Amino acid sequence: MEKVSFDQLLDAGVHFGHLRRKWNPNMAPYIFMEKNGIHIIDLYKTQAKLEEAAQAMKQIVMSGKRILFVATKKQAKEIVAELVKKTNMPYVTERWPGGMLTNFVTIRKAVKKMASIDKLTSTPHYNNLSKRERLQISREREKLEKNFGSIADLNKLPSAIFIVDINKEHIAVAEARKLNIPTFAIVDTNTDPNLIDFPIPGNDDASKSISVILEYLVKHVEEGLSERKIEKDRIQAEEKAALANQPKSREQKSKLTELVDEDEVDGVILEKKPRKRLAKKGED
Repeated sequence: MEKVSFDQLLDAGVHFGHLRRKWNPNMAPYIFMEKNGIHIIDLYKTQAKLEEAAQAMKQIVMSGKRILFVATKKQAKEIVAELVKKTNMPYVTERWPGGMLTNFVTIRKAVKKMASIDKLTSTPHYNNLSKRERLQISREREKLEKNFGSIADLNKLPSAIFIVDINKEHIAVAEARKLNIPTFAIVDTNTDPNLIDFPIPGNDDASKSISVILEYLVKHVEEGLSERKIEKDRIQAEEKAALANQPKSREQKSKLTELVDEDEVDGVILEKKPRKRLAKKGED
């Protein structure tokens, strides 16, 4: 896959940082210059870091693990939902539920509650409830769907987490760090890149900037999923072929062993004769 070009990043405005007075000194290595009081991000470093993050994400999904995408800010939520949904990876685009990672068991209970409501609505008992009760259940289901619908199939903690705007999602960052979950994120000039394992320096406020970075990462995730499927299919085909070459049943296997009778002395086979002939000699 071709790398994101310098011009693509430039056109998307990935290089625009925040005002100088809002900067975080730890972002100094990624800042190219200051223009009109605004820091400009070094896009060559963005290219390198983006490629590093993309390859790491690809390896994670190739090993059958899952990545949680987090973006609750207005500019990013629709982009993340649209792109990530295609990969069947979990994502959070509404409010980050506190304890999402550190208190995962409780979050799973909320997800299971959705399933229990769905089960209830398909029973005759649901139709016997009053209109008000059905409305309350429906509203609760909608609320749960809004907050947890996109993580309904996340049965265990994710193996990595991708974040847009680590200042806004500081609770998610803190929870991931506490559990030693690898973190990927777009880091703007007002954030601390040292909090992230795979920082991608770039503008985390413009939708175009978020889109170009996320599209590249999602393509690598899809590529990793595709390669994993090919590898699984290859292994299954080899196992199937190996089984096809083996005796189909115990009865067939016993027939094969009965064809030959071996006399062995000190590990040396002296002769191989059909069992029927040996039986006749014994009778003589």
